[in-house]
Amino acid sequence: MAAETTDLDELREQARRWLDDDPDPASRDELRAVLDELPASARELADRFAGPLSFGTAGLRGPLRAGPNGMNLAVVTQAAAGLVNWLADQGATGPLVIGYDARYGSRAFAERTAQVATGAGRPALLLPRPLPTPVLAYAVRHLGAVAGVMVTASHNPPQDNGYKVYLGAQLGGELGAGAQIVPPADAGIEAAIRSVGPLTQVPLGPAGEVLGDDLVASYVERAAAVIAPDGPRDLKVAYTPLHGVGASVLTAAFARAGLAIPGMVPEQAEPDPAFPTVNFPNPEEPGAVDKLVALADSTGADVAIANDPDADRCAVAVRDAGGGWRMLRGDEVGALLADHLMRRGVRGLYATTIVSSSLLRAMCAARGLPYDETLTGFKWIVRAGGGAEPLVFGYEEALGYCVAPDHVRDKDGITAALMVAELAAGLKAQGRTLTDRLDELAAEFGVHHTDQLSVRVEDLRMIAGMMTRIRAATPRTLLGQPVTESTDLLPEADVVILRTEAARAVIRPSGTEPKLKAYLEVVEPVADGDVAAARQRATAAVAALRAETATALGL
Repeated sequence: MAAETTDLDELREQARRWLDDDPDPASRDELRAVLDELPASARELADRFAGPLSFGTAGLRGPLRAGPNGMNLAVVTQAAAGLVNWLADQGATGPLVIGYDARYGSRAFAERTAQVATGAGRPALLLPRPLPTPVLAYAVRHLGAVAGVMVTASHNPPQDNGYKVYLGAQLGGELGAGAQIVPPADAGIEAAIRSVGPLTQVPLGPAGEVLGDDLVASYVERAAAVIAPDGPRDLKVAYTPLHGVGASVLTAAFARAGLAIPGMVPEQAEPDPAFPTVNFPNPEEPGAVDKLVALADSTGADVAIANDPDADRCAVAVRDAGGGWRMLRGDEVGALLADHLMRRGVRGLYATTIVSSSLLRAMCAARGLPYDETLTGFKWIVRAGGGAEPLVFGYEEALGYCVAPDHVRDKDGITAALMVAELAAGLKAQGRTLTDRLDELAAEFGVHHTDQLSVRVEDLRMIAGMMTRIRAATPRTLLGQPVTESTDLLPEADVVILRTEAARAVIRPSGTEPKLKAYLEVVEPVADGDVAAARQRATAAVAALRAETATALGL
């Protein structure tokens, strides 16, 4: 009992110190309300002070709440001060460009970041309104900024927000110019953040220069140029931005490219931080694109496209053989886009990640094109190959595609949507569809069927336990075949890879959500041109592989 009382007293003291330094009256009131509920609120208070949000290679991401273990004005002020100090320590000159989406708190966090930058004597350039993450990534390169900050939690739940950092050419080099940070920059910025003193002593300047719409127009013009100017344009698209910020930029890009403006899900067309029509604002989640599919079906659309809330991801749905609709897997869209670029004669490096399908590797090998495989995340994909070959395309299975690395060195859901539309329009002009092209690829390279086992947890210790279990008792067979490769990527990455001659499982914690993910793949040859039969066999095999993997994880 005495120990519990001591712990509670220490928590109260931490909270009081935080209150003395918190610049936001609203979050101070929020924390005082938690203190007033003690001892009943002890668990919540302890969680808020469990430790500061860690600034990693994905920046910051967490729930909107007062305290160091949340996204709030105090945490953002400290992060911005640390970033600005780190930039100064590197001797890097030039402006900091800042973007934000339409989530709760995003604009205030962006403006505070600008104030911290100008208070330190560094110019700050603020995007003109809530805009997609790819526009910020583009702006870093286009404006020659020293770095960029994007305030977004991408496709996380509405109660979250986040803070991503991009580097310009001075610090990121040519490969990393306009790309997200990688080690050791993340550790350096984290150390600088932790060394920031009292927030009351962080000088604040004006909110920087608000950029004009000419920047957005420049992005749109370059985006529209990713597709050929003289190709077919007859295509009917249904679209949703999932209550995010993609609609205005995507429709402008479609118009600029000569494509018909997509029909839009009306309830999801405008930015809304509450995401009221979906349980989870991620097009990969069950039910998230139900309204999109209903619109596509009722309007006779040729293809349905969704962006996630910050429009860096692109989801695609197509009609199936039975007349219904199905969402294409990220690996399927990745293969379609890569094949499309190859058929257009685009030569250079094609890259994906260790958790994505092996189909891209097979396509590159057959067509004499360089290929590379990286750790998960576009911060690695855009640096693939180390510059030995120019990157021309990269993708990851989580609906992220980089179809024009010279335009945006990150995943870009706007240009990906344009290229999907170009491909679909070209096929339509031939009386064919995206699924027909997928069947052609399967006939040539075999059915590469991928799936995921995703385990969401409340207690992060469960993820560590499952990773410990798979390492301690690694399966020796999968689907009755011997495991020919068992690779543990520690300490570089918390990833275990298991391969047989025709199957693969890659197991890792999610980098952005409280999940453990197992990425599964089965390769099934196509006999006598019967793609449908091969798909059936592959589907059954992946279901069995999912069950075996779940057992190995103790589920």
